[in-house]
Amino acid sequence: MSTQEVISSPIITLDDVSFSYDMGKTNTIKNVSFDIPEKQVTAFIGPSGCGKSTLLRCFNRMNDLIETAKVTSGKIEIMGQDINAPTVDAIELRKQVGMVFQKYNPFPKSIFENVAYGLRIQGIKNKSDLATAVEKSLRGAALWDEVKDRLNSSALGLSGGQQQRLCIARTIAVQPKVILMDEPCSALDPIATAKVEELINELREQFSIVIVTHSMQQASRISDRTAFFYLGELIEYSDTTDLFSAPKEKRTEDYISGRFG
Repeated sequence: MSTQEVISSPIITLDDVSFSYDMGKTNTIKNVSFDIPEKQVTAFIGPSGCGKSTLLRCFNRMNDLIETAKVTSGKIEIMGQDINAPTVDAIELRKQVGMVFQKYNPFPKSIFENVAYGLRIQGIKNKSDLATAVEKSLRGAALWDEVKDRLNSSALGLSGGQQQRLCIARTIAVQPKVILMDEPCSALDPIATAKVEELINELREQFSIVIVTHSMQQASRISDRTAFFYLGELIEYSDTTDLFSAPKEKRTEDYISGRFG
């Protein structure tokens, strides 16, 4: 099984990780080990139900919200810290590991307040500091020019693509180290998808991005490395160009050639 190469200074390290939704009776993720590099885009691909979104949610402990869910073996380290250690606070972890969801989910507030929300929680109250940070984040999300004249208008009045970029602005405003994206373009039209992909290409210079996508074309366009999952197992993980042009595992080749999935 071609799964692992040594990556210098990984930001996320998985060592023999298994995960269960039913207190360990059945593992949805099975003995997964690999490193995710810093300031690159890593894509997770695989058929529906293969565990890729489940694994993504392990990285910011979103699965903690499910009472019977738990990591049953192994260790996940982010920036060298075991994120499931008893001393790690999940809320603090999520400040470092932001998330953009499949369905854009702006708050029913103004565009400005959507971006300022996390900054206010962090204790930033100075109006000038907030305004500067909001503008920087909206520029970083390639949205500033489209909304600068209506910052006090409801975010719900934006188009779907704009709402998703607003959610990305909200995420980057608090300056996380890692951004998780769970099929961020699946609800968007091709034009909005292209804008989000262009944005991801720009954000890789500042953030480490892990994206789950059903689109192999999207993975090949935007990611530096790709991991292929099947039935909870990591089948192959390598440089994206290598994985798509010369897969080492037959199951990978069958999937990317459309023989199953």
